[in-house]
Amino acid sequence: MNFDVIPAIDLRGGQVVRLKQGDYAQQTTYAADPRELAQRYADAGARWLHLVDLDGARSGQLDNLAVIRAIAADGMQVQAGGGVRDEADLQRLFDAGVQRAVLGSVAIRDPGLVAGWLDTYGAERLTLALDTRRIDGRWTLPSAGWTETEARTLDELAPWYAARGARHLLCTDIDRDGMLAGFNLGLYRHLADSVPQLAVQASGGVRSLDDIRAACEAGARGVILGRALLEGRFTVEEALAC
Repeated sequence: MNFDVIPAIDLRGGQVVRLKQGDYAQQTTYAADPRELAQRYADAGARWLHLVDLDGARSGQLDNLAVIRAIAADGMQVQAGGGVRDEADLQRLFDAGVQRAVLGSVAIRDPGLVAGWLDTYGAERLTLALDTRRIDGRWTLPSAGWTETEARTLDELAPWYAARGARHLLCTDIDRDGMLAGFNLGLYRHLADSVPQLAVQASGGVRSLDDIRAACEAGARGVILGRALLEGRFTVEEALAC
């Protein structure tokens, strides 16, 4: 079984940042230049990089596309999203050199449209980002940079997409994002049981190499690593080795 270790770079105003639980008012800005940071991750052996346009996630404008294009031009395999609202946006990402477009709000709000893209571009070109928050016993699906909550739930949409040929699912427990509290392993066990067709990327809260091993054992097929790498809790080389 392939298991991907995927460093993440969140972009806001062209800078490397992290948000606490998706809250734009609780931002930490890092000194690293995003392109140089991406190259360091590549030099350490990472095959994939996850880029998030936080400005675009709220505005729908792919505000950090120039940075994404520059990083993709350096030769690393990139999955990127934040701000994709229509097929023109999708094509802009592909034209910028992105291998997989990450679809968040549009995947929640317009599943029919995204199902058509799966037919047109193929499942390997798209990653569905169904980030979730547990409310009243339901895995709800916030959108628009996690600022709005939609009526559909994770347990409705994930199987719906699996039945239509989707392959890659990125799922973040929002309440753990940026908290260094460990992955929500129950969430990933649930997804492995309910949608085994999907290669799930675990995200949100990783703090140690043990968390990466636990995510693999819970059925995830990859991990997204953000703050833990930025703060030096472990290295990309150590994550790959474990």
